[in-house]
Amino acid sequence: MDNFLSKMEREKPIRFTAELLRIATDNYSTSLGSGGFGEVYEGNLRDGTTVAVKVLRANSDKRIEEQFMAEVSTIGKIHHFNLVKLHGFCFEKGLRALVYEYMGNGSLDKYLFNKNKNLGYEKLHEIAVGTARGIAYLHEDCQQRIIHYDIKPGNILLDRNFNPKVADFGLAKLCNRDNTHITMTGGRGTPGYAAPELWMPFPVTHKCDVYSFGMLLFDIIGRRRNLEINLSESQEWFPVWAWKRFDAGEFEELITVCKIEERYKKMAERMVKVALFCVQYRPESRPIMSDVVKMLEGSVEIAKPLNPFQYMIDGTFPGHSVHTSMTDVNTSVNSSSSVMVTQPGIVYDIPLMRNDIELVSSIGV
Repeated sequence: MDNFLSKMEREKPIRFTAELLRIATDNYSTSLGSGGFGEVYEGNLRDGTTVAVKVLRANSDKRIEEQFMAEVSTIGKIHHFNLVKLHGFCFEKGLRALVYEYMGNGSLDKYLFNKNKNLGYEKLHEIAVGTARGIAYLHEDCQQRIIHYDIKPGNILLDRNFNPKVADFGLAKLCNRDNTHITMTGGRGTPGYAAPELWMPFPVTHKCDVYSFGMLLFDIIGRRRNLEINLSESQEWFPVWAWKRFDAGEFEELITVCKIEERYKKMAERMVKVALFCVQYRPESRPIMSDVVKMLEGSVEIAKPLNPFQYMIDGTFPGHSVHTSMTDVNTSVNSSSSVMVTQPGIVYDIPLMRNDIELVSSIGV
């Protein structure tokens, strides 16, 4: 850790003292939100810059140190308009904190899942394109490819002009471009957005972020969670329902159900096609993010995507060189709100959020 901190001092992020952050946050008086990692507070630096101070839980948990190092060593080295800026960090005995630019409009999930807040389709499309640009930069333009692992609406922050910025790099991993596959250590991602290969015994690549972005697009298209059991069309998982409408040439029904204005029909159809390409079960069938940007912008033609959910119908879980049938893979939701994925000699216990329990039950994986 000492060597790591010494190296970080030579990088661009500033190392703040605990006392300076206490003053900047007025003794942590204004909370912006909290999560499993800790709490985020509003602060003002001496030069007048408003910041968001993420205070990691003060304990010796190795995962906290790993999150701290992941965020500082990735986002601290790079700069892109669609990535949240890291101003600096604090690592002292009583305080481990990350200091980010302040994002005045909070996270995207508040505008997708809150009936009291709403954004028009044109703005949502802009947010989708900007988010795709940020991920494309991480994958394709950095000296070392950066894989985020946790793309979801809660990790897309909006500035005062509703420009999107990818945030929360606590699970991110740097990888050499020559390495096709990544060695996984522990579970990553959020159920409902995490690519299948993250919880199955298949190779993992940067395409897991592409899958997560596709699920994010479905959230944007429907302006709702992918599973809303109080809605009639949510008898099915929304991405599967959207595929069936698209494949049957019944796109007008999707437009009507999702309350999309007629003038945005072509834009919405393009977004649906891109989402379907992004969530293809085989990682190699998913596009790279720079191509996703072009498709969303309408600068390239988009072919009709294949059914990304065919494996549910066939009862097979195709891998690269591994073909595992449903007789070998079994899933069940247990009483501790997790999904058990079992294979001969292998057991995966995946924690679920409340809404994901119905999701697992509804799609049978």
